[in-house]
Parts: sequence; structure tokens; C-alpha cells
Amino acid sequence: MHATLPLLADTRFPAIRRQPLRTLQVNLGYRCNQSCLHCHVNAGPNRTEMMDAATLALIPEVLKARAIETLDLTGGAPELHEGFRTLVTAARALGVKVIDRCNLTILFEPGQDDLAEFLAEHAVEVVASLPCYSADNVDRQRGTGVFDKSIAGLQRLNALGYGQPGSGRVLNLVYNPQGPSLPPPQAKLEADYKRELQQHFGITFNTLYALANMPIQRFGSTLISKGQFHTYMDLLKSQHRDENLAAVMCRSLVSVDWQGWLYDCDFNQQLGLPLPPRRDDRTRLHLRDLLAQGVDEHPIRVADHCFGCTAGSGSSCGGALQGPAA
Repeated sequence: MHATLPLLADTRFPAIRRQPLRTLQVNLGYRCNQSCLHCHVNAGPNRTEMMDAATLALIPEVLKARAIETLDLTGGAPELHEGFRTLVTAARALGVKVIDRCNLTILFEPGQDDLAEFLAEHAVEVVASLPCYSADNVDRQRGTGVFDKSIAGLQRLNALGYGQPGSGRVLNLVYNPQGPSLPPPQAKLEADYKRELQQHFGITFNTLYALANMPIQRFGSTLISKGQFHTYMDLLKSQHRDENLAAVMCRSLVSVDWQGWLYDCDFNQQLGLPLPPRRDDRTRLHLRDLLAQGVDEHPIRVADHCFGCTAGSGSSCGGALQGPAA
């Protein structure tokens, strides 16, 4: 796989600093039951990296110590970690909102028969990947049969109240473009998704997040192989909007890798760019450090891939940041 960091490190992306920490985003490991082209983590069934029990046990302590509002669980497929359910239960007991970034097909994996019911019982917000409402497009990006399983997963979640008005069980979907282009305006795309999924499958959901593909890891390597990397970067840079800087996820989120090291975001994590320590401390920061100190006002480490979050309508863990450009 081609390395993308050497092509991203020399950057003119604006300098930004952290605001108060509200979200802890934790990557529980890279094992996944899918291998998707756009995956910036390069996750798959053969990955073995998974968070150990000692590091996992630090998470509820940090949530309490820093009064963190949201625990955002990702992977790979975070549900494949044997401590996933214990962690969710502990976080919810603290009153912390928990997000599960779910690929939907995981609901049908061996040993996950009651996963949907567990998520519903604990009012876990599900952010589910569905790159299109067309079977051909989804299966092309994620593998044959993935679309049908994804639809069955959404229907199962709907039956438990997810996506239903007044249920308190939130179901959000995620769209990624299939190639080196920006996502279309989120509001219009959400309306299309809601119409098509309701009409053809009886599915309802709360919100659609339209996310740009990051030029790193598997997707970035593919761009290099096809000679499209620099063209895509030129697109991202040309569509940069300063007004998106106020809402990028790294300003209020810390990303934690499977070993407990801290990063400004999940993308920096995959590029091996740790969260910069304070000026008087030359060691990189670990999850355990958050028990004693916060990271407010820390500088944020940037590179050219950051333009993927500020181009066009903007792209973050919560979808578009602004309306479409005029």
C-alpha cells in the first residue's frame, strides 16, 4: 500500500487550537467483518490489533474525570471487541451518551444475535454506514450481498424503535462518495435517502451524514495507484471554506487508538500523527494522562488531509458543517 503522509505533510492548512473536550472517540481495534475501499483505517477480517483490558478499563475513569459528554466507539467493527458491551454499560451508567459506528452487517455475525437488542436497551445512538440506497453501488464498494444485509439490519433496528419519532433511539446513516469527489449537499441527499428507503423498504432514520473520503490509507493508496491523488487534493484545497474551521471535530474531540495513545482525530491516528503535547512536555500523551490533565487550548496537528474536513459543505463525524457553498 502506498504511503500518503509524505504527500500531505507540507501544508498551508490554517493553524487551529482545541476548545473544551466534549467527545472521546475510541478505536477499539481494526478487526472488521468487511473490507471497504474507502476505509481510512484499512480494517478487515485479518486485522488482529485490539485494545487490551487494562486500557479499556481506563475509559470510564477518563469519562468521569474529564466530565466528557459523549463516547464515540469505532473500529474496525467496535462490536467485535469482547469488552464492547461492558464498556457501553459502564459509560451509560455514568450518564454518558454512547455512539456506536456500526456497519449493519455486524448484526448478523455469529455471536451478535442479540446485539441490536443490547443497543436498544442501553439507548446507544447508532451511526450506520450505508454509502447508497442502490444495491449495485453498495455491493460494488463493500462486497456482494452487503446491501441486502444492511437493509435487513436497518429494518431490525426500526422494529426496535430506532429512527422512530419519540422513541429516543437515534439512527443516523453515513454516506461516502464512491470516488474522488465531494459529497453532494447533505440536506437534499438526506431527502433522497428518506424517500427511497421508505418507499422501497419501509425504513426510517433520523439524519444522514455526508462525509468526504480522506486521501489516506486504503483510499489514498488507491488514488495514488490510479494517478488521481493530486487531482483530488487540488479539489479539496480549491473548495476550502474558512467558516468550516469553527466546527471541525478535532476542536472538541480526542481520538484514542487501540493502544490508548491520543490523537487530534481518527485521521491523524491513521497517519501516526499523535496529539501534540504541551510545550514543556516532549512525550506523546496516553489515555491515562487524561486522568490528571485536560487538553484544552492544545494546538491541533494539521496536514493537507485536513482540507477533507473543510472543503465544500464541510465534513466531520457529525456530517456536513455548513450549508452548500453559494
